[in-house]
Amino acid sequence: MARLRITYSKSAIGYTVRQKATVKALGFTHLNQTVEHDDTPSIRGMINRISHLLTVEEVAAQEVAAEKVG
Repeated sequence: MARLRITYSKSAIGYTVRQKATVKALGFTHLNQTVEHDDTPSIRGMINRISHLLTVEEVAAQEVAAEKVG
């Protein structure tokens, strides 16, 4: 399954409570933090809602395999 590397790049200060809750649901606790999630429709929906706060990149399958081994 494909993975997404998501970086919290812009503060949620001044945005709605729902958007702040989505940031927290994705696992972010501080600015410029990077997390990885499986590429599922629910994750894509959350990313779509707060795309103005995030930087998203797809992780190649080879990188995922290398991280599991090493």
